[in-house]
Amino acid sequence: MAQRVVDNPDASRFEIYDGEELAGFAEYHRFRNEIAFIHTEIDPNFGGRGLGGALARAALDTVRELGLEVLPFCPFIRGWITKHPEYVDLVPQAQRARFGL
Repeated sequence: MAQRVVDNPDASRFEIYDGEELAGFAEYHRFRNEIAFIHTEIDPNFGGRGLGGALARAALDTVRELGLEVLPFCPFIRGWITKHPEYVDLVPQAQRARFGL
């Protein structure tokens, strides 16, 4: 099945679909030029397929395209950024120590 990630601003979250089924989401709060990721969840029925990583990558790529700064309060997003240091630049320099980056 084809996977796709969409931004659902009405629900304040990025959503990942496997075919037509919602497989997970990354909730955020956006204010001015910042986007704070607060919670990420993948439905257990879709676990073990790398959807969480695909969701994080697509969401952060979109954020980069929009020129926003990231505040990774969500442990999953923060951990993903730690494992993919090419995304650390999205977190403001002054905030990186706060998030252990």
